[in-house]
Amino acid sequence: MKFSSSKALSVVKRSVTPNRPYHAQWLLTHKCNYRCRGCNVWRQKPPEEEVSTEFVKQGLDVLRKLGTMEIVLSGGNPMLRDDIGEIIDYASRHFITTIYDNGSMAVKKIDALKKADFVAISLDTLDEKKFDYIRGVKGAWRNATNAIETLKKAGIPVGVSPTISQLNLHEILDFTKHFTDRNIPVWFCLYGYDSPSQEQLFGIGKKVDEFEIKDKETIAKVCQGLIEMKKQRQGIYITTKTLAALKTFFLTNQRTWKCKALKSFLMVDSLGRVAGCHRKEPVGLITELPRVWGSARLEELRSENNECSQCTYLCYIFYSLHGNVRSNIGVVWDQRRNVKTLLKRD
Repeated sequence: MKFSSSKALSVVKRSVTPNRPYHAQWLLTHKCNYRCRGCNVWRQKPPEEEVSTEFVKQGLDVLRKLGTMEIVLSGGNPMLRDDIGEIIDYASRHFITTIYDNGSMAVKKIDALKKADFVAISLDTLDEKKFDYIRGVKGAWRNATNAIETLKKAGIPVGVSPTISQLNLHEILDFTKHFTDRNIPVWFCLYGYDSPSQEQLFGIGKKVDEFEIKDKETIAKVCQGLIEMKKQRQGIYITTKTLAALKTFFLTNQRTWKCKALKSFLMVDSLGRVAGCHRKEPVGLITELPRVWGSARLEELRSENNECSQCTYLCYIFYSLHGNVRSNIGVVWDQRRNVKTLLKRD
């Protein structure tokens, strides 16, 4: 993690300032060179033009002033943008910056990743044939595993990000042990899909029966297993509070969280439009956000989002559970073993 003292102090200040959009995800491009079976992004016609480098910088400036402390750069595959190195460099000056790659571009653009705080390589299984099937591209598994090893050897903070689904549910604990034994951190996604909507910012998850989690008792056991593993090993980047909430949800269908979209987190698309999450309609451009952030309209939308129970995207669950100052401090305490390791690495 490349934390200057000024960046660290700034992030800490934002994390203890109440009522801020602490987390933001920016889908920089719809373009993708993979054909993942459970994803809708690559199936959509990409915009003819995406926001420019300068517009992204302006948007990042807006988010910093609003109090955002964490930026996730995603897509499609954001590594396909020619200016991705410049964007990472600018974002990492002020935010905890994570970028996702499917494993195909990281080695080719390794220099662009040197300023990132985290590089997440999407890898769901240790089974090569199964992973190539999930990604829809032959050689995807070899690309991902090569990227992980190459970035690790280069000293770039790389981790793996499996999407938990019915296809890999029974592997997750062994998968996590495999990588944490090698000092490669793991942070998780959860398979979800979108209901058809004409008003959403963009589509992500596609409904695929073989991915949909049907074995609820097993995933509850997986959550409990990860809780226990966290007591013994480093590198598991998910909070106990999140795992406990998931366990309760899958066993009882009860949500112990309220959605904090447009309050503690937001999404930006490749045209620079902002919404609480990708399933909601845009409220305006990122450059217009300071003018409307405290408006009655957004307060109304926040109230509506607070009652929403339509998705199980893990990032939104985490952002909702950890969406205030007390919870921000709680994340640091929960991840204290990992924080110590990161600081030592610095």
